[in-house]
This record gives sequence, C-alpha cells and structure tokens, in this order.
Amino acid sequence: MKVRADILKTYQSLHTWTGITSSLLLFIGFFAGALTMFAPEIDRWATPNKHQMASIDTERYDALLDTVLASHPKASDNVILHFNDALSPVSWYEQGSPRGLRLDDIRWHATLDENDQLVAEQVPVNRLSELLDMLHRTAGIGGEIGHTQSGVFVLGIAAGLYFLALVSGVIFLLPTLVKRFMAVRDQGERKRFWLDGHNLLGIASLPFHIVIALTVCVFAFHDLLYGTLAQVYGDKPLFPRNPPSKIERNIADLPKVSELVALAQSHAPGYQVAQIKLSNLNKPSAFATIDVVNEGEVARGALHDFMFINPYTLEVVSSSVAHPEQTVWARLVSSFFGLHFGSYGGDLMRWVYFVMGLAGACLFYSGNILWLEKRRQKGIQQRRAYRIMGALTVGVCLGALTGIAATFASSKWLTLLPVNINQAYMFVYYASFSCVMISAFVYGPAKTAINSLKVLALLCVLIPVTSVLAGLVPAVNLWFPNSVGTLMVEVIALAFAVVFWWLSGHVKRRAMANEPGSIWHLETPDTVTSELSVKHS
Repeated sequence: MKVRADILKTYQSLHTWTGITSSLLLFIGFFAGALTMFAPEIDRWATPNKHQMASIDTERYDALLDTVLASHPKASDNVILHFNDALSPVSWYEQGSPRGLRLDDIRWHATLDENDQLVAEQVPVNRLSELLDMLHRTAGIGGEIGHTQSGVFVLGIAAGLYFLALVSGVIFLLPTLVKRFMAVRDQGERKRFWLDGHNLLGIASLPFHIVIALTVCVFAFHDLLYGTLAQVYGDKPLFPRNPPSKIERNIADLPKVSELVALAQSHAPGYQVAQIKLSNLNKPSAFATIDVVNEGEVARGALHDFMFINPYTLEVVSSSVAHPEQTVWARLVSSFFGLHFGSYGGDLMRWVYFVMGLAGACLFYSGNILWLEKRRQKGIQQRRAYRIMGALTVGVCLGALTGIAATFASSKWLTLLPVNINQAYMFVYYASFSCVMISAFVYGPAKTAINSLKVLALLCVLIPVTSVLAGLVPAVNLWFPNSVGTLMVEVIALAFAVVFWWLSGHVKRRAMANEPGSIWHLETPDTVTSELSVKHS
C-alpha cells in the first residue's frame, strides 16, 4: 500500500509526540493494571492467616447477622456477608468503607463458634491491591479535583493522546506492515531492534489497546459527558430513578439471608453469590448490593456483576446481570466495562490480560527508548533535552517498578510494626520511586538502570524468601501462602527476579560497549585508565 511521503511524515510526527508525552504515565498505569488482575489473591497473600476467621454453613448466616447487628449497632450502616471460604463470614466498617484507598479505616470481622457464640475482632485493613489500583488509575499523581483524584483526569488526557498515537502509528506503518510485521532485527543498529519490537507489540495487541484507550477516556471524563448530555435533556433525568423512600425501617423486619440468596439466583440463573453488602439498614435509604459471579458471562465490574435491591421489599432496583429485560444500551455498557476489566472468561482471561498489560508497559518503554536512540548524537555530548528525557524514562519506569516491588517485599514485615500499614505502603512506594528518580538525574540513566534492576531482582527474591523464613522460623510471626492463588504471587515474583537480574547484566554489557559521550555509556576501569594516560601525556 502506497501513502504519500508528506502524509507519512505528518503521521510520524503525530505518533512520536503524542506517544512521548503520554508514555511514562501509561507505563505505570499498564504495569499496575496488570497486577490488579489478581487483586483478591494479592490481598489474601498480604493478610495474615490469623486475620481470617473460619467459614460457616449458609444456614447459619441469619444467626450470625442478627448477633452482629445486636452487639455492634454501627454494623447496620455497612455490613458485608462473604460466601467465600477464604474470607471471614462477615465484616463491617465502623469507620470508612470497603471502596477506595483510605488510611484510617476501622474494620471488624466475625464468625460463630460451635456454640453459636459470636467471635469478633477488629483487624487492620490491608489495602495493597488498592494501592496498585490507585497507581493504575492515577499513575501515582496525588490531589483531587472535585470528588475525583486529579491523576484520573491526567491519565484520561494521556489516554486520549495514546489513542491518537495508536491511529497515527498504524497509518504510518501501513506501507511496510505486511513486510515487517513479524521481523525483529537484532543485528546492525540498535534502534532497528527497538523499532521492530515496538511495532510488533503495538500491532499484535492493537484491538486491546484501542479498547483500553477509549474506556480510560470514558472513565476519566464521564461526569463531564453526563453534564453535557444534561444540557440536552434539560430537566428530564438521563437515567430513570425511583423517588426516595420515606418509610422508616426496622432491622427486625429484615428478610432472611436465604431469601436474598434465592432472589439473586432467581434473577440471575447460573450465577453464584459472592457477597451481600447491606447498607443503612435503620434508614429509609436502606439498600443491598449482591455481587454475583458467572465466569461464562461478561461482568460489568472488575470482579463481579451486581444487583441493587431493597433489602426489605426484595425489589430489584437495578442490575448489571445479562437478562431478557436488560436494554441494548445496558448490554453495551456492560460489555464496554467488561472489556476493560477483563472480567470474563475466568482465570484464563485474567492471565491473558496480565500478559497484555505487561506487554503494554513494554510498548511504552520501547517507544521512549526508540525516541532516544533516534536522537542520540555519536561521539559528542548529548543535548540537554535528550539527557532529561533519558533520565525521566529510566527514573519513572524503574522508579515505579522499584516502588511496587519494595511495597510487596516489605508487606509482611510491616505487619510486625506498630504502624498503619497502608500509610507505610504509601511511604515505601514514594520513597523508593523518589530514590530511583533522583539517581537517574544524579548518576545518569545507565548506572541507575543497572543498579535499579539489581535492586528489583533482590526485592522480588525477598518476597518468597520471607515466606520460606516463616516456615523455618515460626517465632518471627510471619506466614506462609495457604492457597494456590497466594502461592502464585510468590512464583510470579521469583520469575520477575530472574528477568530483572538478566536485564541488569544485559544493560551493563551494552552500556560498556557504548561510545563515550552517550548517556547510556558506562565507564570501565580500562576506560578511566586510558583517559588519565591521555591527560598526563
């Protein structure tokens, strides 16, 4: 296919500048997003086994709920019944809520003993997966605009630039797409390898990237979208809403848990109830959210579909479950959300999205390296803008990886200290990120990359080593993974350690082979000796 040279040049420039201005933020978003595909396993891995209580039979949930509400009145505002044997049967928040990353939540959990006596205790809220989700949605940018984190808007803008980069990149690549699609040249100039690898990653996963780019824009700016549509609709509401109830509610009138479960199974045949959240039970605004799972269907949420019901009348107010009464628009929205979250196809699709997320991070990093390789001047001091971009590329990307790895490596050890573990997570992440970023500007990208990759490898190794130590020395009060899912967290960490250590050696060899003057050059003892000899002569 032939395209005019001036058109190709225009789209090449558009692709270059939209990509380079958004890639670093997207790198963090994609890498953290890949890890959130296993958020439940990560939270269970990071939570001490003693913080989960024994499960009970389904028919005992009524007695458990009645006892909790009678002995802990605050639970009526927000109580959750869990139907997962890996979690305590019931939990509630006396401060905060299960949504979002907060640093001052107060959470209780409980079960019944063999004599139907309540066993309840306050437990620390471990938000490790929420930290990853925050990085995924905001790239770690703090502050709020209205009720939304400012990083969400920044990442939404980055996603818009990312979409332009995708479209312009495809158009620019069209003339040579068939010829060079699967060709990865590792001989000759270094930039050829980065170019071929970048193109392969981009084209092979193009549909996935288009979906992610569009959905991120919608998630970031949906309030603005609804506000604009409201100007068109006027006083007519965009979504039909039932008038608020004025009926006073009494917990004594609450139907049995088995009735709520039966309602969910009737409304969503083939689905399993994962948990039931009961809120504001003493108020007219009482409602219940039933999370249901069917791996054969596309889910609206990141992990579940959901039903909003009135817990007293058992009226289904709204539902994301696919059923005959669901509108075409509702099905379209659910599919849109499901394609972003990867909440379909069970564990297989979670692994696919995990790999695609990592590949996306590699795509953005390779794009920056390609930009740097094309603008590298041989044998002379590099331009200031080039040096800054090189330091930013290494500092941001490896800083984010180091921060995440340090958070995981320190997670179990932090439970031994009298600190708020979520505040400690934030400190560990941002302190690690800042150290790598400062190093990239002070010591240069080459030395920082080599040392950071070694540190990354050691941090990843520390994750399974901590569990081995827990098994060998029980007195340290740590714990060993108690399921296949939590064990896989450590297996993946070990795989990352191998990759990072190999990359460190590879980067070091390439840095020593680079010519002096390059920001990627690393001086060897022989190089320093020869330079001193020249000066003295």
